[in-house]
Order: sequence, then structure tokens, then C-alpha cells
Amino acid sequence: MKLFLDSHAFLDTTKGLDISISLSNNSENPRAWYVEPPRFEVVRANGFVGSVLEGGGVNFRDIFFNPHGHGTHTECLGHITETVYSINEQLKTSFFKAVLISVEPEKRWNESAAATDLVISKAQLAMLLDGVQTEALVIRTLPNDLVKKQKNYSSTNPPYIEKEAIDVLNAAGIKHLLIDLPSVDREEDGGVLAFHHAFWGVPENPQFDKTITEFIYVKDEIQDGNYILNLQTAPFENDATPSRPVLFEIFN
Repeated sequence: MKLFLDSHAFLDTTKGLDISISLSNNSENPRAWYVEPPRFEVVRANGFVGSVLEGGGVNFRDIFFNPHGHGTHTECLGHITETVYSINEQLKTSFFKAVLISVEPEKRWNESAAATDLVISKAQLAMLLDGVQTEALVIRTLPNDLVKKQKNYSSTNPPYIEKEAIDVLNAAGIKHLLIDLPSVDREEDGGVLAFHHAFWGVPENPQFDKTITEFIYVKDEIQDGNYILNLQTAPFENDATPSRPVLFEIFN
């Protein structure tokens, strides 16, 4: 089905490019923040067994997971405020103009941590977004190994975005940031979460209409460039929720 944006440009709604990571009942899930793998457990109560394989009439399972620590999720400023604002209330629409970029984080010595960090810098984003105006930015980090889809990131000091890069994102009009990492901030930063605070303007100028989506995966064959993003989120009244971002190529 074709969905026309104007008299020339259109989307093919049958050719969405899913950039989410599915959640499975095994250890082959991406996770972070020291959470255990998600669990899918058959409900057993009062003689009822929620498993067709075991003789039940239906499959009926409880699922235990953490929206921040397991798989693709979208969060709002409620992640870092005393009031736990709901992403389900803050995200009002689901289609956005988007730009996909690929970037290899820079090695940088972190004096306070006595460690070498991998950082997405302001200079890198300034070069890649020169002249760009868009609602959503999708960042694919390089190298783009498949291990991202099942890696345990705890205690690995993953790459992150430096706080100063917020100036570039604001200049480009970006309200929705998507990245293939467990966080936009350093894994261990003493609870500062500098980029989160800068992105949402907390506490000085809170931006309720902005979102961050983490733990995505963008296949190599998806080319950098302009897309329409459909950001699908589960209706949880929580600061974060599982999500399924889908990119659509723009045809002329």
C-alpha cells in the first residue's frame, strides 16, 4: 500500500524496516544494568496449567522483564525526575521525519575513571548533521556487530554521547533520539546522567515532548539517509516502555 506524503513523495507501508530487538525467553537478549535475563513462565494455579504442550487449553504465561534493561525501549523525562511521568502520556504522535547516521565513537582517555572511553562527540555529530533539520535522529554505532542483539553490557563501559553534543541536536530540531546502545550516558558516572539531563532540560527547562529510544539495532543494509519513523510503543503508564521503531523509505 502506498501512503502519499505529497504529490510526489510516498511510503510503501509493506516495506517497513524494523529496527527493534525482540524480547525472547532465553539468555540471547541484550541486557544491561545487571538485570537477569527476562523470564516467560507458565501460569499454574488451582489445577490450571497455561501450556498447551502440557495439556492446557491455552498458552498463558507471565513475563518478567525490565523496560530499561531488556531490549528496545522508549523513555521520557520521567526517567530522571522525582515525578515518574508516563511515556504513554507524553508521546502524543507516532510518525516523524527521521535521519539515520552511522558513527564510530572516538577513543578518549577518562582521567577521573582512569579508563579509555568510546565517545560520540559533538564534533562528529556536527559534521554528520551539518544543515540537517529533522524531528528524529537514529544513530547506528560502528562497528555494527550482530552481538549487539544479545550482548550483556553490564560492566563493559559501552560508548556514550558527550553532553556538549546537545547543542548540535537542538540546532537540528531533534526531539526523538534513537541509538543502538543501552544508554546515551556513561555506564558509571556517579548518577550524573549528564546527557539525559541536557537532552530533557531537567531541571531548568523540562522538555516533556522529547523521547530517547535505546537498544535498537539497524542492519547494515539499511542505508544512512532520510526516512519516516513510526515509533510504536506499548501503553505502559511508566517512564519507559518496550517499543518497536520502524523506518520507512521515502520514494519519489
